[in-house]
Amino acid sequence: MITLIIAEDHQALIDGIKSFLEYEHDINVVGEANDGEMLLDLVRKNQPQVVITDIRMPKCDGIQATRLIKKEFPATKVIAFSMFDQVEAIDQMKQAGASGYILKNSSLKKLIEAIRTVASNKTFYDDAISITNSNTKEILLLSIREKEILKLIGDGKNTNEIAEALFIAKSTVDTHRKNILKKISINGKTDLIRYAIERKYDF
Repeated sequence: MITLIIAEDHQALIDGIKSFLEYEHDINVVGEANDGEMLLDLVRKNQPQVVITDIRMPKCDGIQATRLIKKEFPATKVIAFSMFDQVEAIDQMKQAGASGYILKNSSLKKLIEAIRTVASNKTFYDDAISITNSNTKEILLLSIREKEILKLIGDGKNTNEIAEALFIAKSTVDTHRKNILKKISINGKTDLIRYAIERKYDF
């Protein structure tokens, strides 16, 4: 029996995975967490064979949580479960000790395959991951200050909060935003926020 803990800040997604796994007699979900600290507590209590963790979670992100899990429980296998398919995010999870990486838009059958694969001491990386160098090239076009602002946008900061964090005027942040939009060929605030979140681990 493969013991499993799922860490994901969207409870509905956890519930969906658990419902699907009920029909798999060789997998037993022994815990669920909505943030990194809760995940670490559950791992210490249950010492599961496999952990599925989102990368972006409150309190302690998936990368740091994976690093701590592997330090304390080297035998526990970790699968990154994420919307990010950027090279940097994958590399950081690998370096932290993850044995697998699967995208959230992949099928639940593929997730089960990943669980069984890492439980048998092998690695599993989603074949849907498609990495191109275009994202990296876009990032390289940005100045150091623009990268700082883009990262803060990815962290959910608004213009006023960014201005306070960087000790610059709000109008300066607005100017940088416009320059970022022009350099990465994106139109609109919503698309910029989405881009910033998706590229958060690229810089």
